Amino acid sequence: MTKRPEEIALLAESGRLLAQVFGHLDGLSLIGMSTMQVNELVDDLIVHELRARPASKGQYGYAYALNASPNSVVCHGVPSTADILHDGDIVNFDITLEKNGYIADSSKTYLVGEVSQPTRRLVQVAYEAMWKGIQAVRPGATLGDVGHAIERHARRNGYSIVREYCGHGIGREMHEEPQVLHWGKPRTGLVLREGMVFTIEPMVNQGRRAVRTEEDGWTVVTCDGRLSAQCEHTVAVTGSGVQVLTLRPDEKRPH
Repeated sequence: MTKRPEEIALLAESGRLLAQVFGHLDGLSLIGMSTMQVNELVDDLIVHELRARPASKGQYGYAYALNASPNSVVCHGVPSTADILHDGDIVNFDITLEKNGYIADSSKTYLVGEVSQPTRRLVQVAYEAMWKGIQAVRPGATLGDVGHAIERHARRNGYSIVREYCGHGIGREMHEEPQVLHWGKPRTGLVLREGMVFTIEPMVNQGRRAVRTEEDGWTVVTCDGRLSAQCEHTVAVTGSGVQVLTLRPDEKRPH
């Protein structure tokens, strides 16, 4: 489960390129765009400008460069020309990129136009919860410490954490060991050690944590129809703590 320094350097390069993709999306208004338009833009950017590969394309038979999950879609939303983004929506774009044989994975929930304060707060807490998990990463800590930090922050703010999906190790394969749960008990679970690389990607629900998968076999939605937000970074355990491999240049870590 541990990577050599030269492997982490290659993963960091993939992460740097993936951060550029999100930087490009940050400059779009998104209002009136279909999720398929965003997918095609991202696919073209990764392949032709960054000279890399959209790693989700072809994985498990999936045909697209990203997952697009608006509003009550929790994860694995499939891009569609019929899904138009409207003022007041939120949408998570989950993107993977492979360069030189190594994969980076990240996601961000975007506010589309003028978003209500309760919706804005959900997205902010999801982002903070991810960072609570990241800040718990260091050699000698456990995965239980990471999951506990995430769920405690969500619950303190009145939200729930989806338990059916989790973070994962990543490297030459998109999904490697270990599984990284977004809940847990402190000082339990796998002990972290230098060289581990994995994703932290909590899905935070406005209402109950129960989810269901739609008939397409991909799209996961909240059972109560309320909103869900997700944020994700790929991280490496370093000798002194943690390195965020997919950090965006203008990203500000919450305190």
